[in-house]
Amino acid sequence: TAIAITEQPVSVSVPVGYSFTLRCRAQGRTSLQYQWFCQYKSDCRLIPGATNQDLPIIAEQTQLYTCRVNDLHRNAVFSDWVKVEVHQCVARGLPPRLWQGEPVIVLNPSEQRVEVGQPLQLQCAAMGVPAPSYQWYRNGNLLEQQKRKKLWITHTKASDSGTYLCCASNSHGEHWSNAVDVHIGEQSQPPSLCCMSPGKIALLVGNNRYQHHPNLVAPVRDVFELSRLLKHLGFQVVSLLD
Repeated sequence: TAIAITEQPVSVSVPVGYSFTLRCRAQGRTSLQYQWFCQYKSDCRLIPGATNQDLPIIAEQTQLYTCRVNDLHRNAVFSDWVKVEVHQCVARGLPPRLWQGEPVIVLNPSEQRVEVGQPLQLQCAAMGVPAPSYQWYRNGNLLEQQKRKKLWITHTKASDSGTYLCCASNSHGEHWSNAVDVHIGEQSQPPSLCCMSPGKIALLVGNNRYQHHPNLVAPVRDVFELSRLLKHLGFQVVSLLD
């Protein structure tokens, strides 16, 4: 083609009011003109005055964006559509004041109890620039098909029980959600700490994030394996991550 896009805009996930810039770069045989468009739900419209390579944005609502590039010979191409996900309700203090776009978890999954054969849904959400990708784990093992914010199992089996957590990552690093227990086909509630026998409680803490050391994956599996061993020995186990 006469026009080639050399830098595509990238999706982002940011808090409301956050300022950032979408970028698009292209090469052509003649001088090029740029025009940005946005889409909210089914309404797609041209953004008046957005005719530069860079599009400054103050995040207000989740929308899709694309850039049209054309030359003097009426050739035109469109960039990839990218999503600007805006989090309206973010806890105070997030993102960190010196935030560089690294993933920050804003929604953690919650403990679930479901009957065998019923659907299971866990949710995780993170901010990040670029927008983070997601990977779910059960009992420290990677779930190959679960790579979205929402983990969805249509028909649960007893083997789906376990401890789940999600890793959100982008080019700046990764951040892990809280670990939560999922119980399939179990009606009884776990005993509260006040009812446990003294001397038979084990507290396991797996440190996964270090300020001056690369993130580790092993603690997730180590905590699970040690927890299983201690339960076999009759301990009530409380497992925590970071």
